[in-house]
Amino acid sequence: MAGNYIQVIMYNDRLEIISPGKLPNIVTIENIKETRYSRNPRISRVLTEFGWVRELNEGVKRIYSDMEEFFLEPPIYLEPEQSVRLILKNNIIMRTVRQLNRVKDSIESDVWNQLDELDKVILTYMGSVKEVTRIKLEDITGKSGRTITSRLNKLLERNIIKRNGNKNDPTQTYELL
Repeated sequence: MAGNYIQVIMYNDRLEIISPGKLPNIVTIENIKETRYSRNPRISRVLTEFGWVRELNEGVKRIYSDMEEFFLEPPIYLEPEQSVRLILKNNIIMRTVRQLNRVKDSIESDVWNQLDELDKVILTYMGSVKEVTRIKLEDITGKSGRTITSRLNKLLERNIIKRNGNKNDPTQTYELL
């Protein structure tokens, strides 16, 4: 009613979304993660019917889970004046450190210490996604298909990763054990 628009502001270290209007009476900054309420149920229903969202009222819960999945700090919600501000921090350095530590914790230290840098890069990336193809690893590392295949086979032999699909299937994927 005040003529304000939703603002999306990108900074080097964060994304801020400012939505005009206060939170509904039943939703507070403290309970926003658990309380379900759609500000516009018609838009929500249409997005769900088109398959663009998985279920009604998933937005806040999904933001929290996606931030955690990508090793980022939880979202910050503020309610300044007559608006809601969402801050999504992106700390690439700390995210990389957390990814590396998570992978290192899942692999025995003596095994980790025997790996070279390329193996560690592959495993660190695999720790940030559910599964990955050989082609994607070629893109990430800049190495040839032969090199990546060799490294994946070595990691398979050491029981650090597992293959999903047939050995000769070009669409096979790999994931950490």
